[in-house]
Amino acid sequence: METFDPLARTGWLHDHLEDPHLRVVDIRGYVKKTDLGEGRQRAEYLPAREEYDEAHIPGAVFVDWTRDITDPDASVPAQVAPPDRFADLMGSLGIGDETHVVVYDHAGGQFATRLWWALTYYGHDRVSVLDGGWKGWTSENLPTTDEVPTPAPATFTPKTRDGWRKGAEEVLSASRTGDALVLDARDEGQYTGAVTRGEGRPGHVPGARHLHADGLFGPDGTFLSDGDLEERLRGAGVPEDREAPVVAYCNGGVAATVPLFALHRLGYRNLSNYDGSWNEWGVREDLPAER
Repeated sequence: METFDPLARTGWLHDHLEDPHLRVVDIRGYVKKTDLGEGRQRAEYLPAREEYDEAHIPGAVFVDWTRDITDPDASVPAQVAPPDRFADLMGSLGIGDETHVVVYDHAGGQFATRLWWALTYYGHDRVSVLDGGWKGWTSENLPTTDEVPTPAPATFTPKTRDGWRKGAEEVLSASRTGDALVLDARDEGQYTGAVTRGEGRPGHVPGARHLHADGLFGPDGTFLSDGDLEERLRGAGVPEDREAPVVAYCNGGVAATVPLFALHRLGYRNLSNYDGSWNEWGVREDLPAER
């Protein structure tokens, strides 16, 4: 993989908005959580298209994280789109094989890193996440627009990196053998089983360590410093060895991409996302759950 920092700063992006090889993607959205009582929670996946239409970074195209980059035929929600579907979308957005993609959401978090992960999964290395996202951009009074661009179509060639995405059976093997560190990126309540989302069982993958995705950001929504990230990773049991295999999961393989992004930036290369995550694991009675 190309060795450039995939974390873009607002000042850098502002200076490069006119670069013809750059494509900015707005992927703002929400996971709307509803407390159902007795430790149960419902989650609704929502895009923020209306907010994009109102104002966005000049030249940015919009991606609906709930539909555009997902597989409509998958039995598990929010699975990554198959290669042809993904390539067609990228091409229609003017993202070709040589395009530098800069992605942002509200605060540079899980939706932006989800697209970073999906593009990397399909072999596109030149992807950056905007640190601080839309909130960081607007807090600096940088320019915004309501004009929707019409990019020229491009050719995106998907080259699947199989190891970048894991299935349930592979995660089960890692859980049993310890051959890879399994990281749970959900909040502590879900990890311990105090909170259960949807129809899933309480708990976590046996042996999984906990590293809440939100804990990797500072109060202003930007990523923690490298030193602070290293400290969080050590606390979650991630070894210093950059070749150590790490598999992350959450509810739908989205928040899990935050620690994967942080690990990638710090030089870790043997990384995987369990795309099915607890949306799949939690309802499959043939898979063990631990509390």
